[in-house]
Amino acid sequence: MDTTQLLKGVLELAVLAILDERDSYGYAIVVALREAGHETVGEASVYGTLRRLAADGAVSTYQVQSAHGPNRKYHTLTEDGIERLRAGTKTWTSFSQTMSYLLREDTP
Repeated sequence: MDTTQLLKGVLELAVLAILDERDSYGYAIVVALREAGHETVGEASVYGTLRRLAADGAVSTYQVQSAHGPNRKYHTLTEDGIERLRAGTKTWTSFSQTMSYLLREDTP
């Protein structure tokens, strides 16, 4: 099964979950996803997701001066983002339980 397609469907939820633990900048989110096992996640996909989340009001941004290069744009969850994470977590839990049930049923 192509996990790239699965990740596309849940990338927003994964980014929200990372930001729920701590504010972060784009590339650090990419690294966190890769360290979690999503080695194929693309930077463009993460940055696009962050732009959509910001446009929807789920995250806000602020600048932090970097000792190595340009300022970094950090992202933080808004109240809407926290609610979106909660709703997404419920949806994911229900979906994954259903899939687990179906996959066990198909196992000989």
